[in-house]
Amino acid sequence: MDHTLAMRRAYESINKGDIDGFGRILAGDFVEHEEIPGLAPTRDGVITFFRMYVAAFPDLRMTPEDVFQGGDKVVARVRASGTHKGEFMGMPPTGKRFETQLIDIIRFGDDGLAHEHWGVFDQLTMLQQLGAVPAGPPA
Repeated sequence: MDHTLAMRRAYESINKGDIDGFGRILAGDFVEHEEIPGLAPTRDGVITFFRMYVAAFPDLRMTPEDVFQGGDKVVARVRASGTHKGEFMGMPPTGKRFETQLIDIIRFGDDGLAHEHWGVFDQLTMLQQLGAVPAGPPA
């Protein structure tokens, strides 16, 4: 089964602000392995996170640049961007734009739904671009 299409549909749903559509690809027993402070590592916790994320960054775009499948797992290298127009995890809106990269790994079941997620998100770059963390010296 080609799960890369489901992965791409998930990003499309998020980009449209359709978090309910995104949630439909998550199995009821979904487990989030990337810690989200204050939220349960479950389907409901992830849906809550993306509702907050889209509220804070209404123009949020998640653009998959590479998507690969190996067995029951799909890996995506994604460029994320948005403008900070609403409160996000206690941080008031800055009006600033961010652009950074992330890696998502999703394990799909035979039912075609996502059952587990592991991820790496360059939060430091995002927070520096939003002005919440000072940028370091140029490399």
